[in-house]
Amino acid sequence: MPALAVSALLLAAGCSSPSSQAEPSSSAAGRQADAETAASAADRSLAVAAAPTGSTATATAHPGDSDGRAHRTKLSVSSYDGKTRRAVIASDTAPSSTSSSTPSVPSSSPASPGASSTPHRTAVGDVIASAPAPGAPDGLLAEVTKVIGETDEGTEVQTAPAQLNALLGDDTAKGSVPVDPAAFAVDELLPDVDVSWSKTAGVHVGPQGATVPLGSLRLDVRADLPTVANTSASAAASVSGFVQVAPQVDFRYGGEGADAAPASAYLGVSGDWTSGWSLTGRAGASATPVRIPFATLHADPVLQVGPVPVVVNLDLTCYLQISGDGRITVDVEQSLQGDFEAGGTFNLGQGWAPVSSSDMKSTPVRTSVTTAGNVKAALGAQATVGLYGSVGVVADLAPYVRGEGTGTVTGTDSVFDADGAWAVYGGVDLSGTLRLQLTIFGTPVFQRDIPLGALHREWKLAGGGSAS
Repeated sequence: MPALAVSALLLAAGCSSPSSQAEPSSSAAGRQADAETAASAADRSLAVAAAPTGSTATATAHPGDSDGRAHRTKLSVSSYDGKTRRAVIASDTAPSSTSSSTPSVPSSSPASPGASSTPHRTAVGDVIASAPAPGAPDGLLAEVTKVIGETDEGTEVQTAPAQLNALLGDDTAKGSVPVDPAAFAVDELLPDVDVSWSKTAGVHVGPQGATVPLGSLRLDVRADLPTVANTSASAAASVSGFVQVAPQVDFRYGGEGADAAPASAYLGVSGDWTSGWSLTGRAGASATPVRIPFATLHADPVLQVGPVPVVVNLDLTCYLQISGDGRITVDVEQSLQGDFEAGGTFNLGQGWAPVSSSDMKSTPVRTSVTTAGNVKAALGAQATVGLYGSVGVVADLAPYVRGEGTGTVTGTDSVFDADGAWAVYGGVDLSGTLRLQLTIFGTPVFQRDIPLGALHREWKLAGGGSAS
Protein backbone atom coordinates (compact mmCIF):
# COMPACT_ATOMS: atom_id res chain seq x y z
CA MET A 1 0.00 0.00 0.00
CA PRO A 2 1.44 3.43 -0.85
CA ALA A 3 3.00 5.29 2.07
CA LEU A 4 0.51 8.15 1.85
CA ALA A 5 -2.39 5.72 2.01
CA VAL A 6 -0.88 4.19 5.14
CA SER A 7 -0.56 7.67 6.58
CA ALA A 8 -4.24 8.25 5.87
CA LEU A 9 -5.19 5.08 7.72
CA LEU A 10 -3.03 6.00 10.71
CA LEU A 11 -4.58 9.45 10.74
CA ALA A 12 -8.08 7.96 10.65
CA ALA A 13 -7.20 5.64 13.53
CA GLY A 14 -5.78 8.57 15.48
CA CYS A 15 -9.12 10.38 15.20
CA SER A 16 -10.67 7.82 17.54
CA SER A 17 -7.98 8.10 20.22
CA PRO A 18 -8.72 10.12 23.38
CA SER A 19 -6.42 12.97 22.41
CA SER A 20 -7.88 13.24 18.89
CA GLN A 21 -11.45 13.30 20.12
CA ALA A 22 -10.75 16.67 21.69
CA GLU A 23 -10.15 18.20 18.26
CA PRO A 24 -13.04 19.68 16.27
CA SER A 25 -14.59 16.98 14.05
CA SER A 26 -14.43 19.24 10.98
CA SER A 27 -10.67 19.61 11.38
CA ALA A 28 -10.14 15.85 11.63
CA ALA A 29 -12.37 15.22 8.62
CA GLY A 30 -10.53 17.87 6.61
CA ARG A 31 -7.13 16.40 7.37
CA GLN A 32 -8.31 12.92 6.43
CA ALA A 33 -9.78 14.18 3.13
CA ASP A 34 -6.49 15.94 2.30
CA ALA A 35 -4.53 12.74 2.98
CA GLU A 36 -6.88 10.61 0.87
CA THR A 37 -6.65 13.06 -2.02
CA ALA A 38 -2.87 12.96 -1.87
CA ALA A 39 -2.92 9.15 -1.74
CA SER A 40 -5.08 8.91 -4.86
CA ALA A 41 -2.51 10.92 -6.77
CA ALA A 42 0.34 8.69 -5.61
CA ASP A 43 1.62 5.54 -7.27
CA ARG A 44 -1.24 3.01 -7.37
CA SER A 45 0.99 -0.05 -7.36
CA LEU A 46 -0.41 -2.82 -5.17
CA ALA A 47 1.76 -5.16 -3.14
CA VAL A 48 1.53 -8.88 -3.97
CA ALA A 49 2.11 -11.24 -1.06
CA ALA A 50 0.98 -14.60 0.25
CA ALA A 51 -2.18 -14.28 2.31
CA PRO A 52 -2.02 -15.75 5.82
CA THR A 53 -2.85 -19.45 6.04
CA GLY A 54 -6.58 -19.95 6.50
CA SER A 55 -7.35 -16.41 5.39
CA THR A 56 -11.05 -15.66 4.79
CA ALA A 57 -10.42 -12.24 3.27
CA THR A 58 -13.09 -10.72 1.02
CA ALA A 59 -12.97 -7.60 -1.15
CA THR A 60 -15.77 -5.82 -2.98
CA ALA A 61 -16.08 -3.13 -5.60
CA HIS A 62 -19.33 -1.15 -5.36
CA PRO A 63 -20.95 0.50 -8.40
CA GLY A 64 -20.86 4.24 -8.17
CA ASP A 65 -17.93 4.47 -5.73
CA SER A 66 -16.07 7.68 -6.44
CA ASP A 67 -12.59 6.14 -6.43
CA GLY A 68 -13.54 3.03 -8.43
CA ARG A 69 -11.35 0.83 -6.25
CA ALA A 70 -11.93 -2.43 -4.43
CA HIS A 71 -11.99 -2.35 -0.66
CA ARG A 72 -11.48 -4.97 2.00
CA THR A 73 -14.82 -5.78 3.58
CA LYS A 74 -16.30 -7.63 6.53
CA LEU A 75 -18.71 -9.41 4.20
CA SER A 76 -18.03 -13.12 3.76
CA VAL A 77 -19.33 -15.97 1.61
CA SER A 78 -21.33 -18.26 3.91
CA SER A 79 -22.17 -20.69 1.12
CA TYR A 80 -22.10 -21.02 -2.66
CA ASP A 81 -23.81 -23.34 -5.13
CA GLY A 82 -21.74 -23.73 -8.28
CA LYS A 83 -24.66 -25.14 -10.30
CA THR A 84 -27.11 -22.30 -9.65
CA ARG A 85 -24.43 -19.65 -8.95
CA ARG A 86 -26.37 -18.62 -5.86
CA ALA A 87 -24.42 -17.41 -2.85
CA VAL A 88 -25.24 -16.40 0.69
CA ILE A 89 -23.29 -13.34 1.79
CA ALA A 90 -22.97 -12.66 5.52
CA SER A 91 -22.02 -9.36 7.12
CA ASP A 92 -20.58 -8.61 10.54
CA THR A 93 -24.10 -7.68 11.66
CA ALA A 94 -26.85 -10.32 11.47
CA PRO A 95 -29.98 -9.33 9.51
CA SER A 96 -32.93 -8.19 11.56
CA SER A 97 -35.88 -10.55 12.07
CA THR A 98 -38.24 -8.13 10.29
CA SER A 99 -36.30 -8.24 7.04
CA SER A 100 -36.46 -11.96 6.36
CA SER A 101 -38.80 -11.59 3.41
CA THR A 102 -37.27 -8.51 1.78
CA PRO A 103 -33.80 -7.91 0.31
CA SER A 104 -31.79 -5.55 2.48
CA VAL A 105 -30.67 -3.43 -0.48
CA PRO A 106 -32.96 -4.04 -3.45
CA SER A 107 -31.51 -1.30 -5.60
CA SER A 108 -28.33 -1.42 -7.66
CA SER A 109 -26.63 1.26 -5.55
CA PRO A 110 -24.48 0.61 -2.50
CA ALA A 111 -25.57 1.76 0.91
CA SER A 112 -25.09 5.44 1.59
CA PRO A 113 -21.61 6.20 2.99
CA GLY A 114 -23.24 8.27 5.68
CA ALA A 115 -25.36 5.41 7.00
CA SER A 116 -22.60 4.11 9.27
CA SER A 117 -25.11 2.53 11.67
CA THR A 118 -26.23 0.13 8.89
CA PRO A 119 -23.28 -1.80 7.46
CA HIS A 120 -23.18 -2.36 3.71
CA ARG A 121 -25.02 -5.45 2.56
CA THR A 122 -24.69 -6.91 -0.89
CA ALA A 123 -26.31 -4.95 -3.72
CA VAL A 124 -26.90 -5.62 -7.39
CA GLY A 125 -23.76 -4.78 -9.34
CA ASP A 126 -21.35 -5.52 -6.49
CA VAL A 127 -18.27 -7.52 -7.52
CA ILE A 128 -17.01 -9.85 -4.82
CA ALA A 129 -13.64 -11.61 -4.54
CA SER A 130 -13.38 -14.20 -1.80
CA ALA A 131 -10.78 -16.63 -0.52
CA PRO A 132 -11.88 -20.31 -0.52
CA ALA A 133 -15.27 -20.59 1.18
CA PRO A 134 -17.99 -23.24 1.74
CA GLY A 135 -19.11 -24.43 -1.70
CA ALA A 136 -16.30 -22.44 -3.39
CA PRO A 137 -13.08 -24.32 -2.61
CA ASP A 138 -11.31 -22.54 -5.49
CA GLY A 139 -12.33 -19.11 -4.24
CA LEU A 140 -15.04 -16.92 -5.75
CA LEU A 141 -14.97 -14.00 -8.17
CA ALA A 142 -18.54 -13.00 -8.99
CA GLU A 143 -20.90 -10.12 -9.70
CA VAL A 144 -24.23 -9.86 -7.91
CA THR A 145 -27.04 -9.81 -10.48
CA LYS A 146 -30.01 -10.14 -8.11
CA VAL A 147 -30.66 -9.84 -4.40
CA ILE A 148 -33.05 -12.66 -3.56
CA GLY A 149 -33.67 -12.16 0.14
CA GLU A 150 -32.49 -12.66 3.69
CA THR A 151 -31.76 -15.97 5.40
CA ASP A 152 -30.52 -16.90 8.85
CA GLU A 153 -26.97 -17.05 7.41
CA GLY A 154 -27.07 -13.78 5.44
CA THR A 155 -28.25 -12.28 2.17
CA GLU A 156 -28.96 -14.76 -0.64
CA VAL A 157 -27.94 -13.45 -4.06
CA GLN A 158 -27.76 -14.60 -7.66
CA THR A 159 -24.31 -14.15 -9.20
CA ALA A 160 -22.59 -14.24 -12.57
CA PRO A 161 -18.87 -14.64 -13.40
CA ALA A 162 -16.81 -11.47 -13.02
CA GLN A 163 -13.37 -10.35 -14.11
CA LEU A 164 -10.40 -9.04 -12.17
CA ASN A 165 -10.29 -5.64 -13.82
CA ALA A 166 -13.63 -4.86 -12.11
CA LEU A 167 -11.72 -5.02 -8.81
CA LEU A 168 -8.19 -3.93 -9.69
CA GLY A 169 -9.23 -1.11 -12.06
CA ASP A 170 -6.29 1.07 -13.03
CA ASP A 171 -4.02 -0.20 -10.26
CA THR A 172 -0.86 -2.14 -11.07
CA ALA A 173 0.53 -5.20 -9.31
CA LYS A 174 3.53 -7.47 -9.73
CA GLY A 175 4.90 -10.25 -7.60
CA SER A 176 6.01 -13.87 -7.25
CA VAL A 177 4.86 -15.87 -4.25
CA PRO A 178 6.34 -19.25 -3.25
CA VAL A 179 3.82 -21.99 -2.52
CA ASP A 180 4.15 -23.52 0.94
CA PRO A 181 5.02 -27.20 0.34
CA ALA A 182 2.91 -28.15 3.35
CA ALA A 183 -0.14 -26.65 1.61
CA PHE A 184 -0.21 -29.36 -1.08
CA ALA A 185 -2.68 -32.20 -0.85
CA VAL A 186 -0.87 -35.23 -2.28
CA ASP A 187 -2.50 -38.30 -3.79
CA GLU A 188 0.00 -41.15 -4.26
CA LEU A 189 -0.94 -43.24 -7.30
CA LEU A 190 1.74 -45.96 -7.09
CA PRO A 191 2.72 -48.14 -4.11
CA ASP A 192 6.38 -47.07 -3.93
CA VAL A 193 5.98 -43.29 -3.62
CA ASP A 194 7.35 -41.36 -0.64
CA VAL A 195 6.61 -37.67 -0.03
CA SER A 196 8.71 -35.32 2.06
CA TRP A 197 8.72 -31.58 2.37
CA SER A 198 10.18 -28.67 4.25
CA LYS A 199 9.38 -25.03 4.89
CA THR A 200 11.03 -22.12 6.61
CA ALA A 201 10.07 -23.29 10.11
CA GLY A 202 12.27 -26.39 9.93
CA VAL A 203 13.88 -29.11 7.87
CA HIS A 204 12.19 -32.46 7.27
CA VAL A 205 14.25 -35.45 6.25
CA GLY A 206 13.16 -37.40 3.20
CA PRO A 207 13.44 -41.09 2.40
CA GLN A 208 16.82 -42.76 2.95
CA GLY A 209 18.09 -39.81 4.95
CA ALA A 210 18.07 -37.32 2.08
CA THR A 211 17.83 -33.74 3.36
CA VAL A 212 15.35 -31.52 1.54
CA PRO A 213 16.21 -27.81 1.11
CA LEU A 214 13.91 -25.30 2.77
CA GLY A 215 10.75 -24.59 0.85
CA SER A 216 10.84 -27.69 -1.38
CA LEU A 217 8.56 -30.63 -1.98
CA ARG A 218 10.15 -33.97 -2.78
CA LEU A 219 8.67 -37.17 -4.19
CA ASP A 220 10.65 -40.42 -4.34
CA VAL A 221 9.35 -43.16 -6.62
CA ARG A 222 10.23 -46.59 -7.88
CA ALA A 223 8.28 -48.48 -10.55
CA ASP A 224 8.85 -51.79 -12.29
CA LEU A 225 8.41 -51.65 -16.06
CA PRO A 226 7.09 -54.37 -18.34
CA THR A 227 9.98 -56.39 -19.77
CA VAL A 228 10.40 -57.90 -23.22
CA ALA A 229 9.15 -61.49 -23.46
CA ASN A 230 11.77 -64.19 -24.07
CA THR A 231 14.59 -61.73 -23.50
CA SER A 232 17.98 -62.86 -22.32
CA ALA A 233 18.43 -59.66 -20.34
CA SER A 234 19.22 -60.58 -16.77
CA ALA A 235 18.16 -57.31 -15.14
CA ALA A 236 14.48 -56.49 -14.54
CA ALA A 237 13.40 -53.20 -16.10
CA SER A 238 12.67 -50.39 -13.64
CA VAL A 239 12.73 -46.65 -13.16
CA SER A 240 13.53 -45.08 -9.81
CA GLY A 241 14.50 -41.70 -8.48
CA PHE A 242 13.16 -38.45 -7.03
CA VAL A 243 11.70 -35.13 -8.08
CA GLN A 244 12.26 -32.11 -5.87
CA VAL A 245 10.46 -28.88 -6.77
CA ALA A 246 9.94 -25.48 -5.15
CA PRO A 247 7.10 -23.91 -7.16
CA GLN A 248 6.04 -20.29 -7.07
CA VAL A 249 3.16 -18.41 -8.65
CA ASP A 250 3.94 -15.35 -10.78
CA PHE A 251 1.28 -12.63 -11.13
CA ARG A 252 1.26 -9.26 -12.88
CA TYR A 253 -1.47 -6.77 -13.68
CA GLY A 254 -1.25 -3.34 -15.29
CA GLY A 255 -4.62 -1.66 -15.20
CA GLU A 256 -6.44 0.82 -17.41
CA GLY A 257 -9.67 1.03 -15.40
CA ALA A 258 -12.56 -1.15 -14.31
CA ASP A 259 -14.36 -0.77 -17.65
CA ALA A 260 -11.32 -1.34 -19.88
CA ALA A 261 -8.96 -4.19 -20.67
CA PRO A 262 -5.75 -4.02 -18.64
CA ALA A 263 -2.66 -2.72 -20.37
CA SER A 264 -0.77 -5.86 -19.34
CA ALA A 265 -1.22 -9.12 -17.45
CA TYR A 266 0.73 -12.26 -16.64
CA LEU A 267 0.00 -15.56 -14.94
CA GLY A 268 2.51 -18.35 -14.66
CA VAL A 269 4.34 -20.89 -12.57
CA SER A 270 8.09 -21.11 -12.06
CA GLY A 271 10.53 -22.62 -9.64
CA ASP A 272 13.64 -24.63 -8.93
CA TRP A 273 13.82 -28.25 -10.04
CA THR A 274 16.11 -31.06 -8.92
CA SER A 275 15.86 -34.72 -9.85
CA GLY A 276 18.03 -37.78 -9.63
CA TRP A 277 16.89 -40.98 -11.26
CA SER A 278 17.88 -44.15 -13.04
CA LEU A 279 16.60 -46.39 -15.83
CA THR A 280 17.69 -50.02 -15.65
CA GLY A 281 17.04 -53.11 -17.74
CA ARG A 282 15.28 -53.82 -21.01
CA ALA A 283 11.79 -52.40 -20.99
CA GLY A 284 8.98 -53.56 -23.22
CA ALA A 285 8.61 -50.07 -24.67
CA SER A 286 6.67 -49.00 -27.75
CA ALA A 287 7.04 -46.19 -30.26
CA THR A 288 4.06 -44.43 -28.66
CA PRO A 289 5.11 -42.93 -25.29
CA VAL A 290 3.46 -44.58 -22.30
CA ARG A 291 2.84 -42.19 -19.41
CA ILE A 292 2.51 -43.50 -15.85
CA PRO A 293 1.33 -40.86 -13.34
CA PHE A 294 2.67 -41.61 -9.86
CA ALA A 295 1.35 -38.67 -7.80
CA THR A 296 -1.05 -35.73 -8.09
CA LEU A 297 -0.75 -32.60 -5.97
CA HIS A 298 -3.16 -29.71 -5.46
CA ALA A 299 -2.92 -26.37 -3.66
CA ASP A 300 -4.98 -23.18 -3.62
CA PRO A 301 -2.55 -20.43 -2.56
CA VAL A 302 -4.17 -17.05 -1.97
CA LEU A 303 -2.29 -14.00 -3.22
CA GLN A 304 -3.14 -10.80 -1.40
CA VAL A 305 -3.06 -8.20 -4.19
CA GLY A 306 -3.67 -5.01 -2.23
CA PRO A 307 -7.10 -5.55 -0.65
CA VAL A 308 -8.10 -8.26 -3.16
CA PRO A 309 -7.64 -11.98 -2.40
CA VAL A 310 -6.63 -13.60 -5.70
CA VAL A 311 -7.03 -17.37 -5.42
CA VAL A 312 -4.63 -19.38 -7.57
CA ASN A 313 -5.40 -23.04 -8.25
CA LEU A 314 -2.22 -25.06 -8.77
CA ASP A 315 -2.19 -28.74 -9.77
CA LEU A 316 0.87 -30.89 -10.39
CA THR A 317 0.85 -34.38 -11.85
CA CYS A 318 4.20 -36.16 -11.54
CA TYR A 319 4.73 -38.97 -14.01
CA LEU A 320 7.06 -41.50 -15.59
CA GLN A 321 7.06 -41.84 -19.36
CA ILE A 322 8.84 -44.35 -21.57
CA SER A 323 9.06 -45.09 -25.29
CA GLY A 324 11.38 -47.11 -27.54
CA ASP A 325 11.69 -50.21 -29.63
CA GLY A 326 12.03 -52.73 -26.79
CA ARG A 327 15.41 -53.97 -28.03
CA ILE A 328 17.97 -52.03 -25.97
CA THR A 329 19.23 -52.79 -22.47
CA VAL A 330 20.51 -49.83 -20.45
CA ASP A 331 21.73 -48.96 -17.00
CA VAL A 332 21.69 -45.18 -16.82
CA GLU A 333 21.61 -42.80 -13.88
CA GLN A 334 21.71 -39.02 -13.98
CA SER A 335 21.24 -36.03 -11.69
CA LEU A 336 19.62 -32.88 -13.01
CA GLN A 337 19.18 -29.42 -11.56
CA GLY A 338 17.84 -26.10 -12.83
CA ASP A 339 14.80 -23.89 -13.06
CA PHE A 340 11.77 -23.37 -15.25
CA GLU A 341 9.11 -20.79 -16.09
CA ALA A 342 5.85 -21.22 -17.98
CA GLY A 343 2.90 -18.89 -18.38
CA GLY A 344 0.99 -16.43 -20.48
CA THR A 345 1.63 -12.72 -20.92
CA PHE A 346 -0.70 -10.05 -22.31
CA ASN A 347 -0.31 -6.54 -23.67
CA LEU A 348 -2.77 -4.42 -25.59
CA GLY A 349 -0.66 -4.33 -28.73
CA GLN A 350 -0.05 -8.06 -29.17
CA GLY A 351 -2.70 -9.81 -27.07
CA TRP A 352 -1.82 -13.04 -25.28
CA ALA A 353 1.52 -14.74 -25.90
CA PRO A 354 3.19 -17.77 -24.33
CA VAL A 355 6.23 -17.66 -22.04
CA SER A 356 8.36 -20.75 -21.52
CA SER A 357 11.98 -21.19 -20.45
CA SER A 358 14.08 -23.78 -18.69
CA ASP A 359 17.74 -23.86 -17.71
CA MET A 360 18.67 -27.41 -16.73
CA LYS A 361 22.11 -28.92 -16.16
CA SER A 362 22.65 -32.66 -16.05
CA THR A 363 25.42 -34.84 -14.70
CA PRO A 364 25.77 -38.49 -15.70
CA VAL A 365 26.26 -40.74 -12.70
CA ARG A 366 26.28 -44.07 -14.49
CA THR A 367 25.94 -45.01 -18.17
CA SER A 368 25.81 -48.46 -19.69
CA VAL A 369 24.29 -49.61 -22.99
CA THR A 370 24.21 -53.17 -24.31
CA THR A 371 22.62 -54.39 -27.56
CA ALA A 372 21.25 -52.16 -30.31
CA GLY A 373 18.02 -50.16 -30.24
CA ASN A 374 16.62 -46.99 -28.70
CA VAL A 375 14.78 -45.96 -25.56
CA LYS A 376 13.63 -42.68 -24.03
CA ALA A 377 12.39 -42.26 -20.48
CA ALA A 378 11.19 -39.09 -18.75
CA LEU A 379 10.54 -38.21 -15.13
CA GLY A 380 8.37 -35.11 -15.43
CA ALA A 381 5.51 -33.02 -14.13
CA GLN A 382 2.47 -31.39 -15.68
CA ALA A 383 1.32 -28.18 -14.01
CA THR A 384 -2.01 -26.42 -14.42
CA VAL A 385 -2.49 -22.90 -13.09
CA GLY A 386 -5.79 -21.06 -12.85
CA LEU A 387 -7.65 -18.34 -11.00
CA TYR A 388 -10.85 -18.95 -9.00
CA GLY A 389 -11.34 -22.40 -10.55
CA SER A 390 -10.67 -21.43 -14.19
CA VAL A 391 -7.58 -23.12 -15.64
CA GLY A 392 -5.47 -20.60 -17.54
CA VAL A 393 -2.07 -22.24 -18.14
CA VAL A 394 -1.12 -25.88 -18.72
CA ALA A 395 2.62 -26.58 -18.72
CA ASP A 396 4.43 -29.89 -19.11
CA LEU A 397 8.06 -30.10 -17.95
CA ALA A 398 9.70 -33.39 -18.91
CA PRO A 399 13.42 -33.90 -18.22
CA TYR A 400 14.44 -37.16 -19.89
CA VAL A 401 17.24 -39.56 -20.69
CA ARG A 402 17.60 -41.20 -24.10
CA GLY A 403 19.80 -44.12 -25.08
CA GLU A 404 20.56 -45.51 -28.52
CA GLY A 405 22.81 -48.17 -29.98
CA THR A 406 23.62 -49.43 -33.47
CA GLY A 407 25.28 -52.62 -34.65
CA THR A 408 26.42 -55.09 -32.03
CA VAL A 409 26.90 -52.83 -29.04
CA THR A 410 28.43 -53.36 -25.64
CA GLY A 411 29.48 -50.11 -24.01
CA THR A 412 30.08 -49.14 -20.39
CA ASP A 413 31.45 -45.63 -20.05
CA SER A 414 34.84 -45.82 -21.83
CA VAL A 415 34.76 -49.57 -22.46
CA PHE A 416 33.20 -50.27 -25.85
CA ASP A 417 32.89 -53.12 -28.36
CA ALA A 418 34.14 -51.81 -31.74
CA ASP A 419 31.41 -53.60 -33.72
CA GLY A 420 28.86 -50.89 -32.92
CA ALA A 421 28.20 -47.44 -31.49
CA TRP A 422 26.19 -46.20 -28.52
CA ALA A 423 25.25 -42.90 -26.95
CA VAL A 424 23.23 -41.64 -24.00
CA TYR A 425 21.63 -38.18 -24.00
CA GLY A 426 19.95 -36.05 -21.39
CA GLY A 427 17.34 -33.47 -22.31
CA VAL A 428 14.29 -31.48 -21.34
CA ASP A 429 11.00 -30.80 -23.10
CA LEU A 430 8.71 -27.98 -22.01
CA SER A 431 5.33 -27.59 -23.69
CA GLY A 432 1.83 -26.48 -22.82
CA THR A 433 -1.20 -24.37 -23.63
CA LEU A 434 -2.78 -21.02 -22.77
CA ARG A 435 -6.46 -21.55 -22.12
CA LEU A 436 -9.43 -19.31 -22.92
CA GLN A 437 -10.05 -18.78 -19.20
CA LEU A 438 -7.09 -16.37 -19.00
CA THR A 439 -9.59 -13.72 -20.10
CA ILE A 440 -10.56 -13.62 -16.41
CA PHE A 441 -8.15 -10.65 -16.25
CA GLY A 442 -10.67 -8.67 -18.32
CA THR A 443 -8.71 -9.03 -21.55
CA PRO A 444 -10.35 -9.56 -24.96
CA VAL A 445 -11.58 -13.09 -25.62
CA PHE A 446 -9.38 -15.16 -27.91
CA GLN A 447 -11.13 -17.81 -29.97
CA ARG A 448 -8.98 -20.87 -29.31
CA ASP A 449 -6.36 -22.23 -26.96
CA ILE A 450 -2.83 -20.99 -27.70
CA PRO A 451 0.05 -23.51 -27.62
CA LEU A 452 2.99 -22.49 -25.45
CA GLY A 453 5.34 -23.74 -28.14
CA ALA A 454 7.76 -26.59 -27.56
CA LEU A 455 11.05 -25.88 -25.83
CA HIS A 456 13.48 -28.73 -26.54
CA ARG A 457 17.07 -29.01 -25.34
CA GLU A 458 19.30 -32.07 -25.45
CA TRP A 459 22.90 -32.77 -24.46
CA LYS A 460 25.17 -35.79 -24.69
CA LEU A 461 25.95 -37.62 -21.47
CA ALA A 462 28.22 -40.38 -22.77
CA GLY A 463 28.93 -42.49 -25.85
CA GLY A 464 31.38 -44.61 -27.76
CA GLY A 465 32.17 -45.97 -31.23
CA SER A 466 31.64 -44.39 -34.64
CA ALA A 467 28.45 -42.54 -33.51
CA SER A 468 30.33 -40.54 -30.88
